[in-house]
Amino acid sequence: MKLLLKLAWRNIWRNKRRSFLTLLAISFATTAAIATRGMQLGTYAVNIDYAVNMFSGYLQIQREGFQENPSLNKAFKLNKLILSILKKNNRIKSWSPRVLADGLISYKENSQGAAIFGLNPQTEKHTTKIFTRIKKGKFFESDSSNEIIIGYKLLQNLKAGIGDTVVILSQGFDGSLGNLKFVIAGTVKFGSPGIDGMGVFMPIKTAQELLALYGRIHAVVINLYDTYEIEKTKELLSEKLHGTGLTVLDWGEIMPDFKQAIELDNVSGILMLFILMVIVAFGILNTVLMSVTERFREFGVTLAIGMSQIKLMILVFLETVFLTLIGIFLGNVAGYFINLYFVRNPIEFSGELSSLYEEYGFLPVIRSTLEPSIFLNISIAVLLISLFVTIYPVYKVYKLEPLKGIRYT
Repeated sequence: MKLLLKLAWRNIWRNKRRSFLTLLAISFATTAAIATRGMQLGTYAVNIDYAVNMFSGYLQIQREGFQENPSLNKAFKLNKLILSILKKNNRIKSWSPRVLADGLISYKENSQGAAIFGLNPQTEKHTTKIFTRIKKGKFFESDSSNEIIIGYKLLQNLKAGIGDTVVILSQGFDGSLGNLKFVIAGTVKFGSPGIDGMGVFMPIKTAQELLALYGRIHAVVINLYDTYEIEKTKELLSEKLHGTGLTVLDWGEIMPDFKQAIELDNVSGILMLFILMVIVAFGILNTVLMSVTERFREFGVTLAIGMSQIKLMILVFLETVFLTLIGIFLGNVAGYFINLYFVRNPIEFSGELSSLYEEYGFLPVIRSTLEPSIFLNISIAVLLISLFVTIYPVYKVYKLEPLKGIRYT
């Protein structure tokens, strides 16, 4: 085997120009794939982190079936068992209870449908970044005041202003109709048509009074220290809450449209990488096939003096593996530094493009990542493709007869 390794290494450098061109192709493909995939996944991570921290949280505890069919009656109490489970989990950074309901908001002669969110301002500050989305005015500080924050488009539709008094009407938990007067303390802009056009944020105790919930809530929003611990934390919480009628949802289940948009874009990115790999595969195939064909006479002599075809096939495979591994190594090094640069210096859009991104709730930024799985997956893919396209040249060596090889010109 040592002899085959030496021969394979020496054969690579017999035609240095061809070998360098092959290395360049493999290195470029590896670098391009790592850089492209890094920026794609890095940008996804930034936007997921932004969206999750902004409002939904990484995980939520809800009554079973509430996400599919929201109902005021699917409320629960934040009892000692739930609090104990949340406090004892060291992966959980913070949590905040919420009340969710529908209602009608009126100002003078104007009325609009409202999506009501009851929040605890003290716990919400440590769990999400809703407070950073204030467009005008201020956020309420007490969990039982009569101040509310509404979407900026809803304020425009009501033809009201900050400081005006509005009336909110909603059906209560007990079936009664509740209504209370509120003062508009400020407006928010999320980039979400639903929240900007219908969102009404009010203190959680005031919401419970309006909806006759008597201390009940509809969700517990959970923030984590490490985003890569979502699945483990979800499984652990689900196990602890088994049999209570409660379920644990991750951000993808809470925001299915957002997740589907990322998955769709991810498919297009994978397709582009596949096309790049196919182009590189043909380049490697051409190089290896030329190398094998040029040496048919040499192979014929080698076979004639007693070398087995199996060893000759292994020799061709080893040459390809050496070239591919060197190209992958160089591509990984170059890809690492490219990704590192964009991690430290993300591309930030400005002007109209920035406004367009923010309008739809996305950050106007492209950032990369140094996630090890990217380097590993791309490297394995390039190596497998290289070995796959070598099958045909090796087959030609397998079918080669000594006499035909010697006579080949």
